[in-house]
Amino acid sequence: MNGNYLFSSESVTEGHPDKVSDLISDSVLDAFLSQDPESKVACETMVTTNTVIVAGEVNASLKTPIDYDRLVRKVVREIGYTDSNSGFEADTLKITNLIHEQSRDINQGLTVTGQLGAGDQGMMFGFACRDTESLMPMPIWLSHRLAFGLTKARKDKRVPWLRPDGKVQVTVQYKDDKPVALHTFVLSTQHSDTVDQKTIEAFVKNELLPGLIPSNLSTQNTRYYVNPSGRFVIGGPDGDCGLTGRKIIVDTYGGYAPHGGGAFSGKDSSKVDRSAAYMARYIAKNVVAAGLADRFMVQLAYAIGRPDPVSLHFEAYGSLKASHERLDAAIRETFSLTPGGIIESLQLRRPIFAKTTNYGHFGREDKDFTWEKTDKADALKKLV
Repeated sequence: MNGNYLFSSESVTEGHPDKVSDLISDSVLDAFLSQDPESKVACETMVTTNTVIVAGEVNASLKTPIDYDRLVRKVVREIGYTDSNSGFEADTLKITNLIHEQSRDINQGLTVTGQLGAGDQGMMFGFACRDTESLMPMPIWLSHRLAFGLTKARKDKRVPWLRPDGKVQVTVQYKDDKPVALHTFVLSTQHSDTVDQKTIEAFVKNELLPGLIPSNLSTQNTRYYVNPSGRFVIGGPDGDCGLTGRKIIVDTYGGYAPHGGGAFSGKDSSKVDRSAAYMARYIAKNVVAAGLADRFMVQLAYAIGRPDPVSLHFEAYGSLKASHERLDAAIRETFSLTPGGIIESLQLRRPIFAKTTNYGHFGREDKDFTWEKTDKADALKKLV
């Protein structure tokens, strides 16, 4: 992307069926890590009308078995699905547990070289840019901000007719590669059957948007579409089947940067789909924070069972302010890129992953999001 263009990204609320699945999977992961930080977990969830199916593979030493039934109901209840008439309700769910022991072949492959190897092959991307203070692209940053605002209004009970499911899409106008205006805003929110369209539109335009969109971006030409398809009473898993890992673009950079295809939720950090993507963001953010580039993308790639990445590639889109060779060497010296090194440096054996599920894994201020720190910027500058 160069010059003048429009770019769109979307976010969804935690009541979206795919995000219900993601949160259940990450909550299962946290339950294992709480007892055994060395747990190997790959958990997938499917949700549909009043039904949750949890499946996957685990390898862990537990003192107390995981109570999947209680865990799932707790997650669904906290999201807000407590209405017995909603078609998906915490207390009456049918829950099927298909989790079983991890394959010995996979487990053996993780330590084939004597140290922790990658849990699978694949490539992971990280990205950072100067659009926002969080060094995230403006379209996805705004989308997450507004989706969270929608959920907060519901959970604070300020807007009684809001329901858990919803999605936001933001189109930003760029000039000379810089965000200059909000071009189009699209929001669809599930609601009770007692509210009319005008009330929904008034809430969004007069209460939700002010304070969440920077004043310099909103213009007289900005287009607003609120529940453009009309009535949205039937929603959540009753309206659409949800699966873990179907919101990987929402989870990362809103499509503004490449994605290797691997989902995050439900996977422990021996799976480089998750841990190496966090490390790639950590690298990219520190490079931009160091003033070595205005936009920076890094790719890491791994082979199953092997600790060292098979490749490291980066792209600065013409904004690089250092020698490519020296920066490559500086990245390799500053950051540990083996799965074991990533886990140790980013402290990824803690049960922190349920909180990553919604509103983006990147660009958020939380002390547990260690990959968002810029504590390596000075070291990079000294080495290049």
